[in-house]
Amino acid sequence: MNVMKAEQTRQIRRAALAAGVGAVLVAGVLVFVPDPDREAAAPGPEARAMAAVGAGAPAAPRDLAALIRDRETWVRAHPDDGAAWAVLGSAYVQHGVGLADPAYYPKAERALRRSLAVTEPAAGRSSGDGESGGGGGDGGTGKGRDDDGKTGAARDPAALLGLGALANARHDYAAAKRWGETVRAQHPGQWAAYPVLITAYSGLGEYAAAGRALSKLKDLRTDSPVLTRAAEVYRDKGWREDAAAKATEAVASATTPAEKARALHTLGELAWERGEPTEALGHFDAALAVTRDHAASLAGRARTLASLGRTDEASRGYQAALRKLPRPEYALELGELYDSMGLDGDARTQYEALRERTVASQGNGVNEELVLARFEADHGDPQAAVLRMKSEWGQLHRSMEAADALGWALFRAGQAKEALKYAKRATNQGPRSALFSYHRGEIERALGMQGPARRHIGEALRVNPHFSPLLVPTALDALEALGEPADGGPADVDGTGPEPPTLTRKSPAATTAPASPSAPASPATPAVPSEPVVRPSPS
Repeated sequence: MNVMKAEQTRQIRRAALAAGVGAVLVAGVLVFVPDPDREAAAPGPEARAMAAVGAGAPAAPRDLAALIRDRETWVRAHPDDGAAWAVLGSAYVQHGVGLADPAYYPKAERALRRSLAVTEPAAGRSSGDGESGGGGGDGGTGKGRDDDGKTGAARDPAALLGLGALANARHDYAAAKRWGETVRAQHPGQWAAYPVLITAYSGLGEYAAAGRALSKLKDLRTDSPVLTRAAEVYRDKGWREDAAAKATEAVASATTPAEKARALHTLGELAWERGEPTEALGHFDAALAVTRDHAASLAGRARTLASLGRTDEASRGYQAALRKLPRPEYALELGELYDSMGLDGDARTQYEALRERTVASQGNGVNEELVLARFEADHGDPQAAVLRMKSEWGQLHRSMEAADALGWALFRAGQAKEALKYAKRATNQGPRSALFSYHRGEIERALGMQGPARRHIGEALRVNPHFSPLLVPTALDALEALGEPADGGPADVDGTGPEPPTLTRKSPAATTAPASPSAPASPATPAVPSEPVVRPSPS
């Protein structure tokens, strides 16, 4: 009898999900919009997932998995239910993001395109619209349909925004921009378009557009996820105090554990970038106290522990983060930590894991060129990194991160003069990044621009004295090699003046020779000046 009653309850819940719920995916977060005239479903895994993400927060993985199973069952019996296909596709995207498992992305694309096929006006359909959708990436796109949503007829915003979030998850920011702008044009009051657009604009380096999208979003909503998003945008603008204030507001206004953990994690990242590891550790610990398995905070905590010299704890922390969220970026950080500890074999293991994960991601339509270029520049083939990042730049992926990666790859490949313009672009706007400043300083040092080099390498160590366990010792050696400025001060203190026509070196140890295209550059051991720089303590 109890079994029969439980099954009846489940069938009622399924019907409620099908008839009373719409869904959109906002910046990787599934957001459900329940019918206000329908009674709420009984609590259960699917309902818990709906409640969590309804406020813009991620659902618990097990609850989200239950929702996916439920929608898969439903669409098998109701293949023309476009709203259910949109829910399923968006759930696949969030599950893939939450698990760092890109195998969900082709499934998501098929479901979202199926939603469009069964909900768009009959006149707008093409013969290519079918249940299988477009497959993965851009494959399977019919020529009779407009995959960027530029038809005259309005289309289902839930499916369009799901495709936009999927494009962001795949780091295809140009496609995400097109999907988001389509929804904004067709549904101007649809607040869910703006988080998709903010992520897309930021990935393309269109920071002014991201700021305008944030302003519109704030006009429509003022909850904790929006405040956290504002903190991230302000950080990209270099407004550190405003970013911290918004993240603090987000913590105070959070209504779910997931919202609070995300805001606390943002505070931790901001503190880390300011070179305040103790404060950062406190924020990451607070996030983990709220949500025990918050993988991003596990990784942030590991990074902070490494900066405090607690390397064994840091190693365990990274390993825990990678078990929950196997992102290639975490494998790169852990590999570099092992490199700094002299554990070459363990470092190689992580670098190989990075390669394997990026291959799997690429097979599911994810653009992993940025992390691969960072890896190749320092640990592989710098010329390959240059080719990767020049291709990205040609596709208008021109964020600060892309500019820094391209500049550093060019430097490591022996093209310091060309590298400088990208390093300047990465450091002349937005946040004060210790890594970006260090990269620029090394490029200037190779060009014989001692004053600017001294300034930017010193700035990197002032902003965050522990920005990289692998690069900080090299930065300190470089600063020592540069020595004190000449009497009367340097002629070009900020690096904006004309570059010297020739490169003059007083001794081989004074600067790092550019790498040949066939081998990575490695800094030479510099001569120690009579008054060495005081190195900051790891603690």
